[in-house]
Amino acid sequence: MAHGAHTRRHLSPASLARDQKGFLRSLKRRRPETRGTYERALREFLRWAGRRGGTDFTLQEIVQYKRYLAAGRKLSPVSVSTYLTALRRFGEYLAHRGTIARNAALEVRGNSRPRLHTRAFLSPEQVGALLASVGRGDERGKRDFAFMKLMLGCALSEIEIIRANIGDLTRNEEGAFLAVQGKGRTKKDQTVRVPEDVCGSLEDYLLARPASGSAEPLFTSAGNRTRGKRMTTRGVRDRVMLYLRRTGIEGADGRHVTPYSLRHTAARFLAGTGASADAIREHLRLGSLATARLYLPRSEDQRTG
Repeated sequence: MAHGAHTRRHLSPASLARDQKGFLRSLKRRRPETRGTYERALREFLRWAGRRGGTDFTLQEIVQYKRYLAAGRKLSPVSVSTYLTALRRFGEYLAHRGTIARNAALEVRGNSRPRLHTRAFLSPEQVGALLASVGRGDERGKRDFAFMKLMLGCALSEIEIIRANIGDLTRNEEGAFLAVQGKGRTKKDQTVRVPEDVCGSLEDYLLARPASGSAEPLFTSAGNRTRGKRMTTRGVRDRVMLYLRRTGIEGADGRHVTPYSLRHTAARFLAGTGASADAIREHLRLGSLATARLYLPRSEDQRTG
């Protein structure tokens, strides 16, 4: 029996922070993206508990925290479930160590997952209009066109785009490939096949840039003060939103379209070709098959469930 298993004590913000570090160390064999998700989710709980002077980790408090995530932070049902999953795992760690008497988080259910993905995506006509709106007469236009092609053709996220270096793009007898480092990952341990039309736009952009080595960023800023420096996620986001607004796609039919919608569009197009949930998970580098199934038409989802 763990020491103090029947004791109950107040967890101060400082002790919670120490316990969180210990919990994350205990996950050293888990995938980097899993550890990253737990760390981000628990950071929110520590902030919430810190404002309250700590926590007793009671059922009432966990219910209040769930309401805070939904009403205060305005997180989606899926995000609330993710945060609660992290809290349950943290509670298991605390209970095993005898820090808390019982893991009350196990008694608070998450929200049910939606049957289909709720994020907005673009139609083929909108994709055509978006790409056509990019003037490719200069380096900046060629750059914007290239990274939007990567988002649509390879389902790259903003973080994968800005972390890419020139040397990460390689060719062999099978085609072109890009090594990527996604959110929560510590190295470029995943590879994406780059279609020829996407690779062509990348090569067109690189030819318009000053000569650069393989360790240089694949996408650099074109601003006067930051020219030549690695683009930021905000920079990518701002440029994509510029074209979404220019074409009238953002706000059309009352939908809120974001740069991340391009990645979702790539997944929906892939699902439209008859790809399986496994193929979509691999293409988008997702950790969960359940998330990949959200992109499938309902009938296909039922058949593969």
